[in-house]
Amino acid sequence: MTLDCTRTDLTLGIVGTGLMGQGIAQIAAQAGVKVLLYDTRENGAEQARTAIQKVLNRLVEKGKISDLAATESLNKLHVLGCMEELSPCHLVVEAIFENLEVKHQLMLTLEDIVSDNCLLATNTSSLSVTSIAAGCRLPGRIGGFHFFSPVPLMKIVEVIKGIMTEDWVSLALTKLAMRIGHTPVQAKDTPGFIVNHAGRGFGTEALRILDEGITEFSKIDKILCEAAGFRMGPFQLLDLVGLDVSHPVIESIYNQYYQEPRFRPSTVTRQRLAAGLLGRKSGKGFYCYEENTPEAVKNFVPTARPAKVWISNSIQEMNRIVTELVVSLGAVLDTDDIPSKESLCIVTPLGKDATTATLEENLDASRTLALDTLFSLKKHRTLMTTPLTSQAMRDAAHGLFASDGTAVTVINDSAGFVAQRVVALIVNISCDIAQQQIASPGDIDLAVTLGLGYPQGPLSWGDTLGPLRILTILNEMSTFYGDPRYRPSPWLKRRANLGVSLLTVENQEKE
Repeated sequence: MTLDCTRTDLTLGIVGTGLMGQGIAQIAAQAGVKVLLYDTRENGAEQARTAIQKVLNRLVEKGKISDLAATESLNKLHVLGCMEELSPCHLVVEAIFENLEVKHQLMLTLEDIVSDNCLLATNTSSLSVTSIAAGCRLPGRIGGFHFFSPVPLMKIVEVIKGIMTEDWVSLALTKLAMRIGHTPVQAKDTPGFIVNHAGRGFGTEALRILDEGITEFSKIDKILCEAAGFRMGPFQLLDLVGLDVSHPVIESIYNQYYQEPRFRPSTVTRQRLAAGLLGRKSGKGFYCYEENTPEAVKNFVPTARPAKVWISNSIQEMNRIVTELVVSLGAVLDTDDIPSKESLCIVTPLGKDATTATLEENLDASRTLALDTLFSLKKHRTLMTTPLTSQAMRDAAHGLFASDGTAVTVINDSAGFVAQRVVALIVNISCDIAQQQIASPGDIDLAVTLGLGYPQGPLSWGDTLGPLRILTILNEMSTFYGDPRYRPSPWLKRRANLGVSLLTVENQEKE
């Protein structure tokens, strides 16, 4: 069986015309596809068509499309009065709410309406495509077609192949994605597919850092945006999506993977959800969005400076980077093997906490702080104290590293700082996605870049930072915590030790 999604008379049915269904209908109509809209809500499909018309009108006003293009697109949208009117469709995409049983029942109903040649697709974001198709008369014609919101702007769609999905279905959905201006990525039917799976490390590790009392949520956001380069911090993202949506997804993926430690949820979000602190939609989440909210008080930056600065040489490259920075800030270097009693001691660990680094070099914990050098020090600098670091040395270090106007965040002791921990988890989880052959390395990077807006694809990012460094961070964190959450993926271990790119596929895969 085949379906030519480039045909000029292609007819697409959309069941469920909420925000996702509207978006899919809009881009399909703009690509010249005839779209049949159906919703069980009274006037739901008509309201969706009206909403799309308004969007098209705004595009005309902004000069992005012509009046003629808007009219032609609108004429491609047809409101149906009953589900039976979907019978002429070559393809039907369901975009109803996330409920496995309801989606499964819908597929059974559609099978009695459409022809046996009609492709059926589900826009599920986290449910099993295989389970949705199970028990259908023709399960091989059912595939996953997962868009991201807002559909017209998020130019990525995951094409998911269930266990019973036939090859022609994935091929047809791939070609349709390209026709409507989206980038398709192929994924196996696993919890979270690519994007929602790969993104687990961002929020869950940030919540774990908050759980441990390492620093405040706003400082975690600040570090990850300014130091690591994320567009939005994890707590800003949780507020944007809403805990009523994000927390159930966190729990769902954790349970679907049989309590995989890498995806362990946090009591923080469970409690805040129970309290109704959903985020923007409730006016208050981690941040406050209510009117007349007082402006945040700017962090105090000490003016103190150290008499001398001694810099660890345990990692020579890190020593060079910090030495150049300290000299540029006008500080006096202590170049003795053993630091003098008046010197501020700076260590530069990868994956270790400041206490461990201090003890390894036999330093005075009251005068020692750690500096994260995995990321550029031009936009942001993260300092980490030991439990014994004196306030005077903390202020002197803060004052020195902020003296050129660069933002500095001081955190409590943590194996892996903040940015090291979060990025290492993201890279490691993506390596495991590649190891499990859920998607190709290239599609993993492409999907995460387009779907989550990370500075780089996770595998390419791991290459940029250095696979051996990522492996070192994970090994050190695993040793410190004794938590399998931080165990390195076999994909990462082999490529890091071989000195090759994390995008490297097995030779057999190339044939």
